[in-house]
Amino acid sequence: MTYKISLRSHQQPSYSSVPPLVFSLSLFLSLSLSLSLSLSLSVSLSICRSLSLSLAVSFFLSLPVSATLGLSFSLSLSLCLSLSLSLCLSVCLSVWFLWRFRFLMYLQEYEARAGKAGSGGTSPTQPQHGRRKNLDFEPLSTTALILEDRPSNLPAKPVEEAQRHRQEYDEMVAEAKKRELKEAQRKRKEMKERFKQEDSIANAMVVWNHDILPNWDNMRNTRRVRELWWQGLPPNVRGKVWSLAIGNELNITPELYDIFLSRAKERWRSFSETGSEADDGASLADRESSLDLIKLDISRTFPPLFIFQKGGPYHDLLHSVLGAYTCYRPDVGYVQGMSFIAAVLILNLDEADAFIAFANLLNKPCQLAFFRVDHDLMLKYFAAFEVFFEENLPRLFNHFQNSNLTPDLYLIDWIFTLYSKSLPLDVACRVWDVFCRDGEEFLFRTGLGILRLYEDVLLQMDFIHSAQFLTRLPEDIDSDRLFACIAAMPMLNGNKKWSQVSSSKHKKTGK
Repeated sequence: MTYKISLRSHQQPSYSSVPPLVFSLSLFLSLSLSLSLSLSLSVSLSICRSLSLSLAVSFFLSLPVSATLGLSFSLSLSLCLSLSLSLCLSVCLSVWFLWRFRFLMYLQEYEARAGKAGSGGTSPTQPQHGRRKNLDFEPLSTTALILEDRPSNLPAKPVEEAQRHRQEYDEMVAEAKKRELKEAQRKRKEMKERFKQEDSIANAMVVWNHDILPNWDNMRNTRRVRELWWQGLPPNVRGKVWSLAIGNELNITPELYDIFLSRAKERWRSFSETGSEADDGASLADRESSLDLIKLDISRTFPPLFIFQKGGPYHDLLHSVLGAYTCYRPDVGYVQGMSFIAAVLILNLDEADAFIAFANLLNKPCQLAFFRVDHDLMLKYFAAFEVFFEENLPRLFNHFQNSNLTPDLYLIDWIFTLYSKSLPLDVACRVWDVFCRDGEEFLFRTGLGILRLYEDVLLQMDFIHSAQFLTRLPEDIDSDRLFACIAAMPMLNGNKKWSQVSSSKHKKTGK
């Protein structure tokens, strides 16, 4: 915090503080004028005397009149020159003395002000408290105003108030320095953690590329690989690991993808031209609905990235993958939420590989039950989830029961998009990493981890606010905290694991 003071004065300084100097100046000017008048009278008399003397000399010496006048003129000119020089000297002395007087005045005012600021009090020689100098202050910050005198049209600060302002200013500066130091320490800590994370990712990338991927079948289930998997996959190997973990049970090839993509483009072209197309097992209304849903969902897929919307670099690619899938699985068609799953795969895989992984992923039992909207199977999954919910979070479970908040109100959106819509993209990708390792169990375990992370908040909410909170989670979720909560959720009910509980619920529904 800096400030500056300009000593430019808006009015002439008061000379009442130095009356002796004023008297000396007045006396000097009076003497100078008197001297000039005296010299003028003397010169006039001298001219008259010189003229009389010249006439007398010329009379006694019998000189011509012209010579007499020339002699008189010469004497008069020399006396006038002497008078002019004396007047110029008097004026120069007066100007010099006046300039020195003004300089001494400014110097005395500056010393008086500096002495007042240094001593913190008043002296007998300083002006009275109510009489102030009209100085022009130019503070560079608002906090510096407390160190300055008030404007001349306001009462002056008392000494106690000035001291208090000085103390407040010092406290403000100290607090600002503390905040700056704390912020600098936070940034250094973040940079240190970032460098550490980057080194960890680089080391993990080397391990995955050189040790694990070349020996995938033998190492995928080892303890070392599972621990590295839990920590998150390096971005440049993520797509490859996802493809291997999801597999290709449907035996889809890139050539088959091209066939279904060509068929989808032909459908779109025919439908846009004629408004109808050949019947292939799906009604016209269903096909029109799928086309509209695809266009609508693509525009709402990761809007902050603006890469899947129309005009974005991945818009046509996402449209192609989703269109090809509707031709490949007309019995499923397009269901809202598929665009997020396809978009995540496109960000990590090539076009054909993304389609292969997308089709095989949606063919898993859990995803197929949800995307086919099989209500009985969906209720089975919700019932199994509630068993582990009650086991791990009994207080929150009872609170939801009393509020009539059922799992379908928040789990459907989470499972349909595999958390890619509900969580930040980087956190969702880490959830996908372990989902590819552990399967559907981890999807419901992640749901329990989210509930545990925000348990204290949810216990204070009613039905409406809880439902709104869970359908729109905070955007600042920390992945390490979330995964710590997920790790604290053992998927055990007594001695039964998720697969056993899920199977028992499955038998009860008759599926």
